[in-house]
Amino acid sequence: MTQRRITDDLHALLDVLPPHIRQAVVKANDSDNLLEIVMDLGRVPVARFVQGEVVLDQNEITREDIDHVVNKIGEFDADNRAGLERTLHRISAIRNRHGHIVGLTCRVGRAVYGTIDIIQDLLESGKSILLLGRPGIGKTTMLRESARILAEKHRVIIVDTSNEIGGDGDVPHPAVGRARRMQVAQPSLQHEVMIEAVENHNPEVIIIDEIGRELEALAARTIAERGVQLVATAHGRTLENLLLNPTLSDLIGGIESVTLSDEEARRRGTQKTVLERRSPPTFDVLIEIQERDRMHVHKDVAAAVDSLVRGYPLPPEIRYRDENGEIHIETPPAQAAPRPLPQTSRRTYANGSETQPFNRKGGRSLPTGAERVSEEMLLPSEMNAQPSAPLQTIRIYAYGVARNRLAQAAKRLGVPALVVQNLDEADVLMTLRTYYRSRQQPVVEAEERRMPIYVLRANTINQMEQSLAELYNLSVESNSTEWEIIAAQTQVAIQNVLNGQRFVDLPPAPASVRRMQHEMARAQQLVSHSYGKEPHRRVRIFRD
Repeated sequence: MTQRRITDDLHALLDVLPPHIRQAVVKANDSDNLLEIVMDLGRVPVARFVQGEVVLDQNEITREDIDHVVNKIGEFDADNRAGLERTLHRISAIRNRHGHIVGLTCRVGRAVYGTIDIIQDLLESGKSILLLGRPGIGKTTMLRESARILAEKHRVIIVDTSNEIGGDGDVPHPAVGRARRMQVAQPSLQHEVMIEAVENHNPEVIIIDEIGRELEALAARTIAERGVQLVATAHGRTLENLLLNPTLSDLIGGIESVTLSDEEARRRGTQKTVLERRSPPTFDVLIEIQERDRMHVHKDVAAAVDSLVRGYPLPPEIRYRDENGEIHIETPPAQAAPRPLPQTSRRTYANGSETQPFNRKGGRSLPTGAERVSEEMLLPSEMNAQPSAPLQTIRIYAYGVARNRLAQAAKRLGVPALVVQNLDEADVLMTLRTYYRSRQQPVVEAEERRMPIYVLRANTINQMEQSLAELYNLSVESNSTEWEIIAAQTQVAIQNVLNGQRFVDLPPAPASVRRMQHEMARAQQLVSHSYGKEPHRRVRIFRD
């Protein structure tokens, strides 16, 4: 096991702080766990540690305290970040509407040697690796150590947008070893520097911190297709987060809705409209950093995405370091391919099972003896082999669901569904997600009676048809899944803008989809405009 060694040059950061704050940090006597020092005008200074926060001084920060730090560190870049030369510390500024600095976040930068051994075998395999994790969990530290290790045997270029990897100044920090570093004049030009690094400097490995824009994702794909190994970080915590991010989903292949042939849909046992991975992923391996010494590893991103969109996600490999510094790897057991979950409206039952306790003949439930098997649990080939039976009437109590639309959906499908007036007469309860989550009285009563509950995401005929198709085990074509994915992608884009991203461009879409995206943006008090010409016209979401 590699011995861990930490260098943080903390004295250099303390020297730029006002004397009373510097003394308070020293007095706290926990420099090894210090993450950052926060100084906001009119508030008390706070030191943030790995475990909790400490108020450094009861006196509020004044304009003189802010100016004391600013005068010692010089100018801030376009991204409101500054550093200390030959160190890894980063000082970020918060400005008011007039451009004056009213807050500072002084983050401690550390070079931690010996942390990368937990994934060193993946680094040395030559595969492109993407790191995900929440802020402050150590992504950049691992990226810096990766650059040092790889540079011992390969030509490594670091695209250092905010100087967090190689430190401030013209000379890179010794922590990056023999790796070369290219600085970026403005964050918006990161993608151009990425391409320039490949074209001009003949690298074998490129290290990138924080891929966050669509142009950067496209540049990463271009680099990967030229045979260069990529090691990068991106916004997000899990594979699912990244898949629903419209800006970055291309890093892992992206998803799209496709229509299968009748034969293929029958073979898979799914509907004709399903989700598929759009293209090969840019990165071969994805690592979710759960904690500083615990990671979930998806060693085959393509297989992980394929399984996720089909409804049976593959468990990741778990790697962690125990208290004694020993590394443990838990490999998931080989899994038999289960039956894909239907990509339709949600079903739930009192027993918490996805197996429908209800058969085609309209019976309220099935016997539980071992000699009887629910028809819904049979494989598609076994179901096709059974003789078809006439559909029997099923009584549905619609709570919060438009009954006239439900009757219309049943008529369109040609199924004998009867909408009843009270729960006592019903075989099935159908309701909306809002009512189900708020635990309305009919929902509670249905669960007590172990009655199947069908939960709709929206009060639309399309959703009702999906539920009725599941209820009668029918196969219908529908684009509801595609709309749900588009809505989820739009919501992620909105959240990214609310979290501080300048803007997000959504994928090209028809007018009906763009109308929905504009409405979702307006509901969150954001601005959205459409750009481009058909069929490539798209929506951009940003703050006013």
